[in-house]
Amino acid sequence: MTLMTKFLGAAAATALGAGAALAEPALIFDLGGKFDKSFNEAAFTGAQRWAEETGESFREIELQSEAQREQALRRFAEAGNNPIVMTGFAFGDVLSQVAPDYPETDFAIIDMVVDQPNVRSVVFNEHEGSYLVGMMAAMASESGTVGFIGGMDIPLIRKFACGYAQGVKAANPDATVLANMTGTTPAAWNDPVKGSELTKAQISQGADVVYAAAGGTGVGVLQTAADEDILSIGVDSNQNHLHPGQVLTSMLKRVDNAVYQAFQDGPGMEKGFNVMGVGNGGIGYAMDENNADLVTEEMKTAVDEAAAKIADGSLQVHDYMSDDSCPALDF
Repeated sequence: MTLMTKFLGAAAATALGAGAALAEPALIFDLGGKFDKSFNEAAFTGAQRWAEETGESFREIELQSEAQREQALRRFAEAGNNPIVMTGFAFGDVLSQVAPDYPETDFAIIDMVVDQPNVRSVVFNEHEGSYLVGMMAAMASESGTVGFIGGMDIPLIRKFACGYAQGVKAANPDATVLANMTGTTPAAWNDPVKGSELTKAQISQGADVVYAAAGGTGVGVLQTAADEDILSIGVDSNQNHLHPGQVLTSMLKRVDNAVYQAFQDGPGMEKGFNVMGVGNGGIGYAMDENNADLVTEEMKTAVDEAAAKIADGSLQVHDYMSDDSCPALDF
């Protein structure tokens, strides 16, 4: 029996001992860990906020391998945890198989759509927020060359890259956008060393602003950007504080709100398809004391005007997921 199997079993036994009537919610983190300072950590922040406000508790598990996805889902469902929230598109296939076996349990999945009557699917318009930070990158760049470093090379991350490139070109049609992906396996989400290497390579090609959408790998991107005295852009969580004065902004993907709302709604929550974007506060960019001196009023005005147009539909940001094309960037 593996350590994780024992842990899952203990979690299930504890939940059962507490009584299924409590319907404790559960949160399953994707690979990379809950303290990745990005996607998973945003989810954890939302769960913590719910627990602090309600005085209730929740269960959580950090997976160590792909094989543990189904095991974790079934253990929590059998223990009576409800709802069960999972972070990441990679849970999609497993949840499609597991959800029908537990019709009385509500599930919520972030970044994937699973068409089952007891599943809430939450997706984000990441291309919209990436467009906004792309505009800011182009306006802050002195070299006219900016970079993008993604995690695993999947359509979702290309969606980030394409929106970013479109925003860059909107602010500076003559700008050059460099783009690299970290890898093609889930290990790409947690490889800060590779993130650092890619950042140095882009700097050698003239990039003076680099946007990371790579989970834990992005920590290496932001660190190297600071070490090399160029600007970086964080993602998902507000990462401005990691290197004050060096992180231009962070593209906020309010995963915390999605988790918080699922926990708050609890068993019997509304299921179906949910989209979070600029128009409903699900996507944005970060401003605080750590980047206030980096963002000029001209930059903020331009970006806020674009955000308003995205929100009212007068500005359409191309979505790579819609047709697998990227007009502003050549992959």
